[in-house]
Amino acid sequence: MPRQEVHYDRRDFLHCILGSALSATMANVWGQDIPFRTKPPRLDTANRKPLAVITTVYRPMSHAYHIAGRFILGYPLQGKLHVPQHYVHTLYVDQFPENDLSRGLAQEYGIRLCRTIEEALTLGTNKLVVDGILHIAEHGNYPTNEKGQILYPRYEWMEQIVKVFRKTGQVVPVFVDKHLSYSWEKAKRMYEWARELNIPLMAGSSLPVTWRRPELELPLNTPIETALLAAYGPIEVYGFHALEALQVMMERRQEGETGLAAVTCLTGEAVWQAGDQGLWSWELLEHALGRSETLNPGDIRRNVGTPVSGRPSIPPIAFLLEYRDGRRAAVLLLNGHIYDFCFAARITGQRKPASCLFYLPAPPGAKYFDALVFHIEKLLVHRKPSYPVERTLLSSGALDFLMESHFRKGQRIETPALDIRYSAPADSGFIRGEVACPVP
Repeated sequence: MPRQEVHYDRRDFLHCILGSALSATMANVWGQDIPFRTKPPRLDTANRKPLAVITTVYRPMSHAYHIAGRFILGYPLQGKLHVPQHYVHTLYVDQFPENDLSRGLAQEYGIRLCRTIEEALTLGTNKLVVDGILHIAEHGNYPTNEKGQILYPRYEWMEQIVKVFRKTGQVVPVFVDKHLSYSWEKAKRMYEWARELNIPLMAGSSLPVTWRRPELELPLNTPIETALLAAYGPIEVYGFHALEALQVMMERRQEGETGLAAVTCLTGEAVWQAGDQGLWSWELLEHALGRSETLNPGDIRRNVGTPVSGRPSIPPIAFLLEYRDGRRAAVLLLNGHIYDFCFAARITGQRKPASCLFYLPAPPGAKYFDALVFHIEKLLVHRKPSYPVERTLLSSGALDFLMESHFRKGQRIETPALDIRYSAPADSGFIRGEVACPVP
């Protein structure tokens, strides 16, 4: 991935050069406080609130590593070391690969490594001993079903969390990483539990809150006619990321979100044929690709499916989405042609489509997790999600039905169950400028 660019206002820059206090001014422009560059300081847990982390695996570069790690070590925010108001108190890990980090971290930082989810929440008492829960069921060695869905235990773990809530008569905020479940029925049940028990619930990935180039925020009630998200990656794992990136834009259309009426998943030559038939827009694809920073020169039909730098060969994949209000949108997974996430939309009254790149700085730092963790902090501190969990519920359901369409070799699937209506937040909360966000 290319480096993140830093932009400065040209007028202010020239003023600095021409000013009398040149050296002092330039120190102010270019300088920064250094959070940590070698070894992070040990963070005091005094006056901070305890968290339980429930995760599949805690190894280098896993989601637990990036999310829970920021609560253990702190992370750079606005050029300084930011210490979250919560710390990891208890940890439940389901699998321990050879490169497991959880045992060492537990010993070094005094984290209680627990054998069960209930123990992580209560430590054997009859009350909750934590102020929030990070539910991170991503990565690890789990089976797949006949549709190719990874059977992560997100639903089963939420069921255990809810059981403890009922037993203690207490609830705390819960963040669920990525989609709620591979199953629509299970995802819906998780959502219903949250509503029944008034659980502050937030879910999703970093795509909706990472940098956008340019910083495109569609106003609420934008008259979107149709939209397209060009992306890459495996059909389910990255398909969810792409759906959520699309949805954070589509939910800002006139009259808000109304749900999905039908979905179709196409692969191979059928993807290009659908574009030629007008089922998705070649024009929007061109505008989306114009924002890509990884675009592979050449014919898209030849590039897609060609292995690049050791990445697997994946044929073109299209998600066709039919919304209940009559609007249509599409996701294209174009492995071999791009390796980023790019959006474009046709808007009534505008000559050119609106477009942007969802920018994801490369590992190992993966700084897009900074913004996600910031919003998790807001959930924990204010006991209210930054953005509606209904967005993730709709994306979770869409992905399940799209995987069913894929299993049925491109059959269109009607989705009356996805009659999900909600309003987008006034500000979608993505990172703007060089630094992430104000401290919650």
